[in-house]
Amino acid sequence: MKLSNIETENGIHLAVVTERGMVDATAAGCGLSMDDVIKGADREPLYKIENDENLPVVQNVSYANLVDDNAKIICVGLNYKSHIAGIHLQVPDYPVLFSKYSNCQTHNKSVIDLPSWESSYDYEAELVIVIGKEAWGVNEAEAKNCIFGYTCGNDMSCRESQSRSSQWLIGKTMPGFAPCGPCIATADSIDPDAGCTIKSYVNGELRQNGTTADMIFKCARIVSYASRYIKLSPGDLIFTGTPTGVALELRDEGKHWLEYGDKVDIEIEGIGTLTNTMS
Repeated sequence: MKLSNIETENGIHLAVVTERGMVDATAAGCGLSMDDVIKGADREPLYKIENDENLPVVQNVSYANLVDDNAKIICVGLNYKSHIAGIHLQVPDYPVLFSKYSNCQTHNKSVIDLPSWESSYDYEAELVIVIGKEAWGVNEAEAKNCIFGYTCGNDMSCRESQSRSSQWLIGKTMPGFAPCGPCIATADSIDPDAGCTIKSYVNGELRQNGTTADMIFKCARIVSYASRYIKLSPGDLIFTGTPTGVALELRDEGKHWLEYGDKVDIEIEGIGTLTNTMS
């Protein structure tokens, strides 16, 4: 099942993504919010909506943030060997964790501001874990059961500021630098460990073309490790790293930093395409 949040004249509604298009579950009488479903509410009403071919699909969808604005945003760096080779670093022994602030979250089709005082803006196509159960010190088997689903993400980065210290925070956490969407694919509908293609495009040009099967640390390992130090809650987001092909890897002679007006698409098999425009 694929779920999304959409903006309507009556507020944010839960929507179900069907083969016919987006169906407004709230307008169809479902009393659940995305938060309710992530926390374990019975999905039976949503399955009925998903299979009801008489319900209208939404025209001109206006997307909203997928999870609560107070959700924690945790990121994993250096999680694809191809990317590590491209930036000439060593494979880590443990997941490399860092964070973004909550106002980094934005949604599909949103416009992302690139502040004029920096210039080295980069894209990173990433699979994003959506936590569904509280996780604190869980093992990998338990961690797998704490995953509600997955979405597409772009770990937006400003490379010059990121490289000024050993802490990456200031290069990663400008407003809007964690777009996610267009929907959440529930964990029973997708298996990243088996391999899902993950791609990024800038203005239609393919930049990254990888598979989630190449992640060094798999999703359950990441959740288990993170839960030793960060108490995870339903709705928290974990970006899981990026494959090769980011602008940083091209070095000075061929870098293609993001610029005003650029359109970035992040496409993950089994989920969909996240699209954002730079401003």
